[in-house]
Amino acid sequence: MAEEKIIVGISQGDINGIGLEVIIKTFLDPQMFELCTPIVFGSNKTASFHRKALNIEDFSFNPIRDVSEINHKRANIINVYEEEAHIELGKQTDSGGKYALKSLEAATNALTHKKIDVLVTAPINKENIQAPNFKFPGHTEYLESKFGNGKSLMLLVSDCLRVAVVTGHIPVARVAQELTVEKIYDKIRVLNQSLIQDFTIRRPRIAVLGLNPHAGDNGIIGNEEQTIIKPAINKSQQEEILVYGPYPADGFFGNGVYKQFDAVLAMYHDQGLIPFKTVAFNAGVNFTAGLPVVRTSPDHGTAYDIAGKNMASEESFRKAVYTAIDIYKNRKQYAELTVNPLVITPKKRDR
Repeated sequence: MAEEKIIVGISQGDINGIGLEVIIKTFLDPQMFELCTPIVFGSNKTASFHRKALNIEDFSFNPIRDVSEINHKRANIINVYEEEAHIELGKQTDSGGKYALKSLEAATNALTHKKIDVLVTAPINKENIQAPNFKFPGHTEYLESKFGNGKSLMLLVSDCLRVAVVTGHIPVARVAQELTVEKIYDKIRVLNQSLIQDFTIRRPRIAVLGLNPHAGDNGIIGNEEQTIIKPAINKSQQEEILVYGPYPADGFFGNGVYKQFDAVLAMYHDQGLIPFKTVAFNAGVNFTAGLPVVRTSPDHGTAYDIAGKNMASEESFRKAVYTAIDIYKNRKQYAELTVNPLVITPKKRDR
């Protein structure tokens, strides 16, 4: 019996950005349908507008009303709105945020009810998507509110580097006050477990970065390394997690030390994402670790400057699909292997 194909739900992102372009380009390749069955939550009218703007003639979505109607050999689309959306390619508009949110809510609802196996999100604009039912700085926080328990983790993934962050989408001025021993300890544990169950690494090695330049220089340029970060590392090591640091962030990436580790935990967004995108831009994937569901996205934004110009690379989006599929399979295998672990009881001594 053939293995059932994984159903990949896709939110369309901002309709004025490159989201639908990279989605269409990804599924122009018929080999993708051997790996998964995609369902875009959006609008066939909106998708057709993008297809025509890109002058792509040999592609069309299969419109369906419900997941039960999917065609496993086509890219499917469910209309989550019937009206004709006002599209202004390359512009930040209220309309762009409105329809991005409609798509995201529908896809999230399908994920909640297990109608799709994984979710891949196309880029949104974090400003125009704000609404009474979306007051979050990004996808990660929104999905954590739906599925998480405060234990999610933004993890950027490529073939050569994995970087997670302790604090996500917050102002730099708040970073130091947000750091606590417990918070860093929790993130280390989530990262370690994700590397084991999602990436099949039996004994992952994790590097933790310092907050200050030169990792504080023993308290001369700040004491967070000594009072917060190192205690969190020590606490994690007591649980036999292979975690090391804190390392000065600049030299750590500059001299290639990151290659000795399975993942790196940065203290804040840009500390981790600048080196990651320098190494793996257009080939990286954003994965929300620590949730009971699988969600990935490309590591780029809406790219308004090239929207509709047929210039966007679909590589990161395609890798986001691949990564979601791999993680889904890895988790399934991990669950099967750990459902009834062998309990070894010591032999009783003969008296």
